[in-house]
Amino acid sequence: MKALISIITPSYNSSRFIAQTIESVLAQTYKNWEMIIVDDVSADGSNEIIEEYCKKDNRIKLIKLEKNSGPAEARNRAIQEAQGRYITFLDADDLWISEKLEKQIKFMNENNLPFTYSSYYLIDEDNNNLGKFITKGEISYSSMLKTCSVGCLTAIYDTQKLGKVYMPLIRKRQDYGLWLKILKDIKTSKGMLEPLATYRILENSVSSNKIKAAQYQWKIYREIEKISLLKSIYYFIQYSYNGIIKYK
Repeated sequence: MKALISIITPSYNSSRFIAQTIESVLAQTYKNWEMIIVDDVSADGSNEIIEEYCKKDNRIKLIKLEKNSGPAEARNRAIQEAQGRYITFLDADDLWISEKLEKQIKFMNENNLPFTYSSYYLIDEDNNNLGKFITKGEISYSSMLKTCSVGCLTAIYDTQKLGKVYMPLIRKRQDYGLWLKILKDIKTSKGMLEPLATYRILENSVSSNKIKAAQYQWKIYREIEKISLLKSIYYFIQYSYNGIIKYK
């Protein structure tokens, strides 16, 4: 039997998109997965939608947090509960191509990789095409300090090789902090240039707010990675430049 994959999905007021997200998981050609959705005290009708899917498919599980704690806490709770060999991430407004898991696990096995990622498509809130992000074929800890080449919705890591690795408890860019933590251990990794997922850019997301993104980037350098001031300035300049050209 193929190895179990644990899909980690934080959810907060996700009623507008969560059904599309779950449907993209149900459409996967790789069938041995569990989807752990952690609700962060939503106030809309998203839990009712998720619960209906849980009734139809026991691979989908819903955990409800008692207080609003942010996506890092939600994802870490799901990682804690995960039973799969592989841990992967899919936010409640993003989508996967139907062969995403099958192709990426094959790529990991053929290249003996404990951590991989892929390129991805871009859409807006109304599903309009905004192009695509083509990632780098190979990354290192140093290169990731200059620009994040790993979209959270594309990342997979192997717990058999790395153990369970958790996200830093910061409000934003905790996924980036996790990739840095993994790359400190394994040094380098490779990704698939083929787009295997679809990232939804929301009007008020961190990705669309460059000032907020820059603030969290600096926080990663100084507070999470404990990088010196001069090196942080160097990496921040690189990050700013790469941010301008990232989607061109």
